[in-house]
Amino acid sequence: MNASLTDDLLSQLQGAPLQQIGQQLGLSPGQAEGAVGAALPLLLGALGRNAAQPQGAEALLGALQRDHAGLDLGSVLGSVLGGGGQGTQILGHVFGNQQNNAAQGLGAATGLGGAQANSLLKLLAPIVLAYLARRMFAQGGSGTTAQGLGQVLGQEQQQIRQQGGLGGGLLGAVLDRDGDGDADFSDLIGLAGSVLGGRR
Repeated sequence: MNASLTDDLLSQLQGAPLQQIGQQLGLSPGQAEGAVGAALPLLLGALGRNAAQPQGAEALLGALQRDHAGLDLGSVLGSVLGGGGQGTQILGHVFGNQQNNAAQGLGAATGLGGAQANSLLKLLAPIVLAYLARRMFAQGGSGTTAQGLGQVLGQEQQQIRQQGGLGGGLLGAVLDRDGDGDADFSDLIGLAGSVLGGRR
């Protein structure tokens, strides 16, 4: 696999889709790209963690087949911008009791704040699942089994962690905690400063 899932999806969202997401949330094009670039690895990495459990991969595959197969990204984007798309329910499944931490961490790391970051995650969650369904079912073969899905997402999670950067740091801060005490996002805020400070 050449491009990672995160990079591939981010490239598909370039242009009008990113503009529309930015307009919906009141962000400049640069802010929107930075925030989406941090949110996608967080969502895909969390899905990778869930799919590492056999029942998690089965449940995700079932959801993709039932609710997300055959949808194109443009129509899904139109639906979520119009207030549809089940973003809230999807985030509940993806992050469980870490949903608030995910939004707070993303908000702190990107400068959006928790509420705006949560809105961004809700917008992106259905898009990520529609993209994943298309990617898995288009290639056929092992991609259409729970095991195949688990492998693809597991590789993606590894890649995100290895690349580090804002997405990898966020993923670690949110997922590597077991809900004991508050997450320490101070290092992420420093990292975000260096990422966002370069772009004005």
